[in-house]
Amino acid sequence: MERGEYYPLFETKMGRGRVVYRLFAISLFVAICLIWLHRFNHIITITTNHTQQEEEDDRGIWVWLGLLAAELWFGFYWILTQAFRWNPVFRHPFKNRLSQRYEHMLPEVDIFVCTADPEIEPPMMVINTVLSVMAYDYPTEKLSVYLSDDGGSEITFYALLEASNFAKSWIPFCKRFKIEPRSPAAYFNTIIDSADTTNLGHELVAIKKLYNEMERRIEDATKLKRVPKEARLKHGGFSQWDSYTSKRDHDTILQIILHNKDPNNSKDVHGFILPTLVYLSREKRPQYHHNFKAGAMNSLLRVSSIISNGKVILNVDCDMYSNNSETIRDVLCFFMDEKKGHQIGFVQSPQIFENVTKNDIYGNALLAISEVEFHGADSWGGPMYIGTGCFHKRESLCGMKFSGEYKHKWKSENDLFIEGNLQELEEKAKGLANCSYEENTQWGKEMGLKYGCPVEDVITGLSMQINGWKSVYYNPPRKPFLGIAPTSLLEVLIQHKRWSEGDFQILLSKYSPAWHAFGKIPLGLQMGYCSYCLWAANCLATLYYSIIPSFYLIKGISLFPKISSCWFIPFAYVIIGETVYSLLEFLLCGGTFKGWWNEQRIWLYKRTSSYLYALSDTILKLFGFSDSAFTITAKVSQEEVSKRHEKEIMEFGTSSPLFTILATLALFNLFCFLNVLKDAILRDGGFGAYEKLGLQVILCGFLVLINLPLYQGLFLRKDSGKLPSSVALKSSTLALALFLSYIFV
Repeated sequence: MERGEYYPLFETKMGRGRVVYRLFAISLFVAICLIWLHRFNHIITITTNHTQQEEEDDRGIWVWLGLLAAELWFGFYWILTQAFRWNPVFRHPFKNRLSQRYEHMLPEVDIFVCTADPEIEPPMMVINTVLSVMAYDYPTEKLSVYLSDDGGSEITFYALLEASNFAKSWIPFCKRFKIEPRSPAAYFNTIIDSADTTNLGHELVAIKKLYNEMERRIEDATKLKRVPKEARLKHGGFSQWDSYTSKRDHDTILQIILHNKDPNNSKDVHGFILPTLVYLSREKRPQYHHNFKAGAMNSLLRVSSIISNGKVILNVDCDMYSNNSETIRDVLCFFMDEKKGHQIGFVQSPQIFENVTKNDIYGNALLAISEVEFHGADSWGGPMYIGTGCFHKRESLCGMKFSGEYKHKWKSENDLFIEGNLQELEEKAKGLANCSYEENTQWGKEMGLKYGCPVEDVITGLSMQINGWKSVYYNPPRKPFLGIAPTSLLEVLIQHKRWSEGDFQILLSKYSPAWHAFGKIPLGLQMGYCSYCLWAANCLATLYYSIIPSFYLIKGISLFPKISSCWFIPFAYVIIGETVYSLLEFLLCGGTFKGWWNEQRIWLYKRTSSYLYALSDTILKLFGFSDSAFTITAKVSQEEVSKRHEKEIMEFGTSSPLFTILATLALFNLFCFLNVLKDAILRDGGFGAYEKLGLQVILCGFLVLINLPLYQGLFLRKDSGKLPSSVALKSSTLALALFLSYIFV
């Protein structure tokens, strides 16, 4: 390498097949325009020709206007989504170059793990995540791990104390044998059937015994809902719960469990320093709004600033354990690149779930987003911040704006020198987590994570990009993090309701990508953000298409061109072209045909239930009739539910208005389709009489076919995961009423 020659720490590769896709997208857009033209022409004909045939009068101008509005919306939304498919890029770091140039000055890294409820997020799951990030292949003296417990649970604190002791054996074991993954539970699951007689095998038996003993103690405390008396007497940290009232009313609880200022307690079994480990449960009072996860993250930002003050911050959800011990070094290649790294404010990795079944019955993998759309966003300035698996520069997360003159200094200046002992440091840090600390400050506004939105992560990432920072999407073959996805349909729908509601609120807020971001971020990125923010609005057009064509099919009234008409061609091209493309995209991302079919079903269910509730709740909140509430998705499931999930049997099991909507739509379309079959069999012309209704029959048949699991849950299944009888009764009554109302009214 010649003197002064620049070798980047990462490379960017363009996605393949861009030209072919762009030609296809242009042709599809032409077909969409022809569909719009057909609707316009027909509406003009109806309004200007007063001698229309009686059948066309029956269709009604309003029905055609509704179809035009729905198709205009579908076309407009499709255009927005093309921004993320136009020019995908892929990033590849060179960590060997990083080590050669910066090994002696690697920055301090603070890791934030957030939990909120010990029942929904069990302590054993939480500490497995904590242990996995403590064991990164990174200098331990430069690594600090913070657990934010918004549940204020002494059981979780007890579990973390147990984990800190286990870490003294676990971390050197991981580094000696270079094992992956470094979550104990996940690792032991991968080697459960092995019979190794080498050094690894012997040490594995010992380390697994230590883990099982720790697990037993934590599980016993969890079941009994109390900490063992001997543990309370042994560790003074439990005294902080003496004044504890409830998880919504308590003082700040903070304990520095491991720190290099306490070398006697903070060394592993071989005498090497362990990462700093801190427990925090911020102060909660009923009269103060705690701002959910955003408030917890901001408290962590302040507390960590006087304990470790890492220049890089990683935040992970408590169910997203580290799956790759090299991730920190890989990510630093983006931040520390001499030419391109200064403007990078955060690096986002995908949210991948380990419990997704082969055919992904609930569409939890979100393959299109993680394998296509975020790569496309990267070419426009970076993907959004999704709240977990994200590395930030502390400066960007704390509200600093990027300017061309900015150059990040990675070399430690030792500006953080802790005076006094750890107890004094704890007392000082506690004040930064008090409820009243943020009053009359910019926290939650210009500093830290933004408040007032269920998806605080997305709005925070957008604000950083508006401030001039770019982001990078890092999606290596071995995924950096693995988590747990919901295992029932209701949990999935509730999760998407929260996401879509939060995104729609962003669209209507002062941070809206539609107007606030205009001219401040690239147009393609602005379009991509809008496509996510408009998830909820998709419900109206989808519901219209799920009901009206089937309504008019009952009496044989056509709303689409005849199969023999030249106007049928653009409709057929859009349907076939988009279907084939989405299938190929899904298969190329590693999915299966059945998985693609399942994703189409969940796509329909989200749009007709979750998004509908998200839209209505947002509108009600806009007019002051309701407040948004943060909903935690359950991370545990019953044994029977887990077994059905493994067998890919859809889980209902409870009554919900979301299920009533889905079942009513499914039954209504079934009644309409059966009516078509009856008429086709009894009529002289048979199915030939439906030539002009071909698209409506196909649409109705598709809606029936895709709802087969719902029909099974309503009438055929006997297990506890079926739909309750109350839902079956309500939905059958509503669907029959809709069906009969059009026949007889």
